[in-house]
Amino acid sequence: MKKLIVFDLDGTLAGSKSPLDSEMSGLLHDLLLIVRVAVISGGDWPQFEKQLLSNLPHDKMLANLSLLPTCGTKFYRYDSAVWKKIYSEDLTSEERDKILGALKKAISSVDFKIDKLWGEQIEDRGSQITFSALGQEAPLEEKDKWDPDISKRKKIKAVLDGLVPDFSVRIGGSTSIDITKPGIDKAYGIRKLCDLLSVSLEEMIYIGDALYVGGNDYPAKETGVDCIPVKDPNETKRVIQTIIACLAVSDQAA
Repeated sequence: MKKLIVFDLDGTLAGSKSPLDSEMSGLLHDLLLIVRVAVISGGDWPQFEKQLLSNLPHDKMLANLSLLPTCGTKFYRYDSAVWKKIYSEDLTSEERDKILGALKKAISSVDFKIDKLWGEQIEDRGSQITFSALGQEAPLEEKDKWDPDISKRKKIKAVLDGLVPDFSVRIGGSTSIDITKPGIDKAYGIRKLCDLLSVSLEEMIYIGDALYVGGNDYPAKETGVDCIPVKDPNETKRVIQTIIACLAVSDQAA
């Protein structure tokens, strides 16, 4: 019996930096009625509020939801009708400067040009530095066609791995790369869920669209938790429907 279902956000529950649609919102609410749920994403807390919370019913079932922004470097729980931050593994100023310098070198060293930016390309999220190739506010259609085979970001990641080998560098979203403290990634978030919710790895399922080697969901897979790779939110909806049906059958049998 699974006790916790863990999701990635961008590309899994919703399009990149896009809100949940009404069908996904309804499915997540139905899932929260029968099992605990967590969401781990490279996005920071404001992105969770905009993409996820603003489109979920605000009722007592939110007590079954745990949120881990910036690849699990932060943890929020719903308590007494408010969201409370449990921890935040923030970068020091020295670590931040080192990462920013390495990013600038990596971007200038690759052999492709970016003609237009929508917003800031590099974002300091406190516990994570995120590079968004086309800018933080790029339209989804532009993002989807910029690096569909991940080849461009793999080149940047390869340079960064050499420049900052003492940090975790992961590909995420559709145009982004996330950099955190060493060992502070989605695997760290999974282990925190185990500790704070008293749930074992065997009692979890992780669902994400970047479970490939180098993807920012891959550290979760490395913990040994059962994983379900998905291509997009529509596939995630079918997975949630299946999980709800299976859990309902298990409850009836019990």
